[in-house]
Amino acid sequence: MTARQKIADLQQQLRSQGLSFRDPPPEPTTCCGRGCNGCVWEGYDSALAWWLEQIQVLLSTQNPLDAS
Repeated sequence: MTARQKIADLQQQLRSQGLSFRDPPPEPTTCCGRGCNGCVWEGYDSALAWWLEQIQVLLSTQNPLDAS
């Protein structure tokens, strides 16, 4: 599953439960494509991982029996 699919899936789960949460971090638009150390995609990946973790915690606290 791609990151975009995972984001869409989790946002759908939130909507289906009547929950809201801040938008995910925006994808970078300034990458030069040279594989720089400290690439903007590294920061995005870290921010997205944090966002995904927070969403999963929110969903699991709303449905404690569904947590796996």
